[in-house]
Amino acid sequence: MAREHPNVLCTVDVVLLTLRDGDLQVLLHRRAAEPFAGALALPGGYIHAQADLDAADAAARVLRDKAGVRSPYLEQLATFSGAARDPRGWSVSIAYVALVPEAALPPPAEAATWKPVERLPALPFDHRQIVDHAVARVRAKAQYSSLPVHLCGERFTLPQLQAAYEAVLGEPVNKVSFRRKIDELGIVEPIDGAFTAGGAHRPAQLYRLRKAFRHVLSTSGRGLNSGA
Repeated sequence: MAREHPNVLCTVDVVLLTLRDGDLQVLLHRRAAEPFAGALALPGGYIHAQADLDAADAAARVLRDKAGVRSPYLEQLATFSGAARDPRGWSVSIAYVALVPEAALPPPAEAATWKPVERLPALPFDHRQIVDHAVARVRAKAQYSSLPVHLCGERFTLPQLQAAYEAVLGEPVNKVSFRRKIDELGIVEPIDGAFTAGGAHRPAQLYRLRKAFRHVLSTSGRGLNSGA
């Protein structure tokens, strides 16, 4: 006789990161339904088997529906599973991390809020573990890749880019070493004739991500902390 098996809950959760007020921050949504109604949690939802092409498609849909954004960078993070993570039953969550510049964000929905990753409130399920995993992944990749560029707008100054790296890494970066490594990575280019507005400071050259890297993460192996 065939054994009956209970249904397994299958969801996606997205760690959407941006830079706000100089901090690396994550988007949280206040849950409207049980379990944990009223608690802040990561934006997520069930996979729609009839509509989603795959888990990445489901994650992109969650971002559109709950954050109103199409992230230029979306990466599968890890799978979180077990009988104890969700009181509704045995569940699997395929987690993703997304990066988006603040300028590309719409005003947050009424139920949404941004929180610094270093000062998170209590989160339900295993969402704190998911956020910690995402931050560790992003910080590790920032050591050897162009990943933090995805937190800048289409046009940025080198000080703004350095600030993005520092916010991701959680520590200051030497200016001279940073500029040298950015040159070595070859990921950005100056925009001809484009400078910041005058004001109290000298106009600064504006840069952009080189075309070859706009949709592909640079992993040249010559990161900020590698040898010259």
